[in-house]
Amino acid sequence: IIDGRFYTECRHFHAMATHKQDCLRENCVFSVRHTHPYCKSPSCIRMMAQPVQNPIRFSSMKCANCRARD
Repeated sequence: IIDGRFYTECRHFHAMATHKQDCLRENCVFSVRHTHPYCKSPSCIRMMAQPVQNPIRFSSMKCANCRARD
């Protein structure tokens, strides 16, 4: 999970902090609930999803990169 600032005018997201969260699925090899280590089963999830962007701050202007380009 990535916490950050979302700029509403240019729709860019800038990360401020990150933390991990367990999905708690039994068929995910990265979860603590997955029962067998070194799993090769095709029914188990072996790839991580993209991190979730969690906007904790909103700015009604453009980000610094977009302002510098203008």
